Amino acid sequence: MTDIPRRTAVRTAKLARLPLGVAGRTAAGWGRRLVGGDGDEISAQLMQKSAEELFAVLGELKGGAMKFGQALSVFEAAVPEEFAEPFRESLVKLQSAAPPMRFSEVSRMLAEQFGRGWAARFTAFDETPAAAASIGQVHRAVWKGRGGAPDRDVAVKVQYPGADEALRSDLRQLSRMSRLLQPLAPGLEIKPLIAELRERMEEELDYRDEAANQRAFAAAYDGDEHVRVPKVVASAPKAMVTEWVTGRKLSDVIANGTQAERDAAGERLAEFHYSAPSRVHLLHADPHPGNFQILDDGRLMVVDFGAVARLPDGLPRPLADMTKLALEDRADDLIALMRREGFVLPQTPLTGAEALTYLAPFTEPLRTDTFRFNRRWLQGQAERIGDLRSPEFRTGRELNLPPQYLLVHRVTMGTLGVLCQLDADVALRGIVAKWQPWMFDD
Repeated sequence: MTDIPRRTAVRTAKLARLPLGVAGRTAAGWGRRLVGGDGDEISAQLMQKSAEELFAVLGELKGGAMKFGQALSVFEAAVPEEFAEPFRESLVKLQSAAPPMRFSEVSRMLAEQFGRGWAARFTAFDETPAAAASIGQVHRAVWKGRGGAPDRDVAVKVQYPGADEALRSDLRQLSRMSRLLQPLAPGLEIKPLIAELRERMEEELDYRDEAANQRAFAAAYDGDEHVRVPKVVASAPKAMVTEWVTGRKLSDVIANGTQAERDAAGERLAEFHYSAPSRVHLLHADPHPGNFQILDDGRLMVVDFGAVARLPDGLPRPLADMTKLALEDRADDLIALMRREGFVLPQTPLTGAEALTYLAPFTEPLRTDTFRFNRRWLQGQAERIGDLRSPEFRTGRELNLPPQYLLVHRVTMGTLGVLCQLDADVALRGIVAKWQPWMFDD
């Protein structure tokens, strides 16, 4: 077992191994090609080694480094297919597994959070963690009932000592190295992702905020036939106790599920994402597969509410109105709305027709009763927007995403990325129409 490395210099040196390792292996690969080595085989070996190092370094460091890896895992479906397999395997590992801290550290943290007699609150406590992730790990325990209440199985989430320092340090260093790190995730934009992670990192460090978010979701979805959110039992700044609920990991459904299982999981995930703004006025902002499980009764179980988008008025109306206008091919009205809301800057000569063309793939899943989300579709969109020679790339450079919509956009795109990993048929139009009916009004 390992503890989280705290010294900035140590963490920076380990992070630097990633781009330096890629550069070194690439140079060695060129040399092997020059002496007649098989190009495809050499490329595959280089990508495999890079992926293995990615998991080893980010998992060991935990903190912001692992949070960055988890965020990448949402978008692995957009990685070009020739690079996808080794990264897919390594990024999935980062969703719910990391080297755990020693139990002596767990005990010390719980004593700080709940007092020296913390163990008396439990009738049993498993010292081996059930999961170890970016800033904390989870233990299974039995919470002692009081006042005649029965004992109950619980999950105890404990933050790593020094996780706050590590998170801030890592994201600063990753931001500085974003250009060097780009080869680790071909087809993805690294710098904006790190910037957004830095924006919301502080809210994840106080588990009392997470507990408040989870209580709100648990109350809103209590008794729901499609979604289950475990209830909070107790919370402190760096420790939290919730109901123990477990099912089949979504990553296993992605890898091994039947088409029917993947379709059902996709429907549940889409329903949760599009219903939350109306039902809770919050949006779960960390939609990587490690935060979802499928229960025996078919419901989607959701965990980790450290990061949320706060939407007091539900889904921002301008986003829904833009979608509606794009679906109706109303180019002039669309560009006028985008200019009013700051999506197009005043001096930018973008036309309505160009905006419609750029947004067309994003509205495509809403034009039919059922849409098949898959990696090929998402890779096509990433290539179309990321190709420097394409008109869509130039359009994208002329668009502006106002800060108040940034998190909602990223979470929606992340959710669509997970649906593509599922390779699921989803009746998305009906789900969106249920929660934002004005989007489809005549």
